[in-house]
Amino acid sequence: MEETKNYIRWIRGKVGNERVILCFAGGCIRNEKGEVLLQKRGDSHLWGFTGGAIELGETPEMTAIREAKEETGLDVEVGRLINIYTDTNLVYPNGDKAHSIMIVYELKAVGGELRCDRDETLELKYFAKDEKPEFFSRQHEQLWDEIFGE
Repeated sequence: MEETKNYIRWIRGKVGNERVILCFAGGCIRNEKGEVLLQKRGDSHLWGFTGGAIELGETPEMTAIREAKEETGLDVEVGRLINIYTDTNLVYPNGDKAHSIMIVYELKAVGGELRCDRDETLELKYFAKDEKPEFFSRQHEQLWDEIFGE
């Protein structure tokens, strides 16, 4: 296995859909109006913040930067840690089960161009506080509530 690629595929090849502990990192990107960028996910067709699994050899900050680029096309800088969220009973549309730990940072767009790949990311949109969508997981909803003070 290449050290920083396909960790989830590798671990799932060993344990199948069984529940495992997985650690994710991602972030909150805001525009000049204070709206937050969300992605409509290809797996669930629901909304979430950018982020993904930490690969072997990566720090959470490296993961947040990589995932933002992969999912949005934006180059970002990592700011302050917003929070760490857990969901002990996350179930993905494909049946994979996880005890999920999500580390979330403020991210600042510093370059790149907003784009989605139409596979992992079906749509990208900035949302205002009063436009709360249906989220992929409880962790993403908790992050939204913390960001907007709900």
